[in-house]
Amino acid sequence: ELVADGASVPALFDETDAIDFEAVAATSPEVILAAYSGLTQEDYETLSKIAPTIAYPDIAWGTAWRDMIRMDSAGMGRKDEGEALVTELEELISTQLADYPQIAGKSAAFFSATPSDMSSIGFYIPADPRTGFLADLGLSVPESVAKAAKADPDTFYVSISAENADTLSDVDLMVMYGEDSELAALQGDALFGAIPAIKNGAVAFVGNGTALSAATNPTPLSLPWGLKDYLALIAAAADKVQ
Repeated sequence: ELVADGASVPALFDETDAIDFEAVAATSPEVILAAYSGLTQEDYETLSKIAPTIAYPDIAWGTAWRDMIRMDSAGMGRKDEGEALVTELEELISTQLADYPQIAGKSAAFFSATPSDMSSIGFYIPADPRTGFLADLGLSVPESVAKAAKADPDTFYVSISAENADTLSDVDLMVMYGEDSELAALQGDALFGAIPAIKNGAVAFVGNGTALSAATNPTPLSLPWGLKDYLALIAAAADKVQ
């Protein structure tokens, strides 16, 4: 729509194998914004020779949306506008969340499971933007998730073996990649099916490779576009919490 209104098409780079540094340099950037990225030290050093580069502060692919906005806006010399955008998005979240009071007070995390392999189930740690964003939506981190994340602080994803599925009994609802049709397989498993969230059907599936699944990792652009649909999915799962 923006292009149809006369906006220019941004340069796109093929990063299948690695960053195309020559293509980046060819655009003559004034600043390179990578606050949310997985840059290696070598990548950062190479990009910094092209232009000042804003990289993630702590964990690769772990920068929360507020921090991303603040870092990138400061890098562009537009700090005040960045703060205004953060405030605008916080108000958007608050306004839309008010339509779904059933979400408040529930515990949740962002999970991933493969119905064809019931040997384990995993979740993204609270520091990962996917689970971290759930706190913005009024959801708390289950103690089991927080404890497992602390036990392995150097990773963004923790796998729980099927034999330890009962440790997730304090999870009220799960947000998960996948399709609704996968719930039956999870419920039919003797171990995973005993997890209350799965047993009750309190699982919000966001699809695989869908636009909404991409929006679960919030950005300034994805929030206004996908928040309403995301909240509706989570609210439907919250309605099934027992």
